Amino acid sequence: MRHPPVWLLDVDGVINVRRPLWGPSLHRGTASSAGIDWPIRWAPALITRIRRLAATRLLEIRWCTTWCPDADALERLFHLPPLGRALSAADLDEAEETDRVKLAAAREVLAAGRRLVWTDDTAVPDPGPVAAELTAGGRALLIKPHSRRGLRPSDLARIESFARQVRYAA
Repeated sequence: MRHPPVWLLDVDGVINVRRPLWGPSLHRGTASSAGIDWPIRWAPALITRIRRLAATRLLEIRWCTTWCPDADALERLFHLPPLGRALSAADLDEAEETDRVKLAAAREVLAAGRRLVWTDDTAVPDPGPVAAELTAGGRALLIKPHSRRGLRPSDLARIESFARQVRYAA
């Protein structure tokens, strides 16, 4: 049996954005990390799509964000089920640059023989050798949203389509 693709999901600039393109509705709240309350803004329709995809099990969704040690606060705020964590507190404490740690997490998914969906506004590589390495053979879908707009409805459609292709591929 094939395992579903792993979706490495960032928060800031991906979900937590100033102007999401999901219609006029924007929710606001706060989530605590390291004892600090941070303002969070998100499109409820985006969270609904993420929640639905998590329930279908078309994808294994893992947080891949500096929020990983405190992702339970996000899950409560967004009413999401517990999701996996791609990064540990130790990974983040030891990192000089979080984008490199996130890239290592993406490579780890692929090295385990899994397909990859990676959404991050900074860490997803621009077109070039690293992006080509990750996407070789159609094994990864990389989405780098605009940091003020975050994921768009068309991005979620691409993610779902990628997951379904993998699921039903021979």
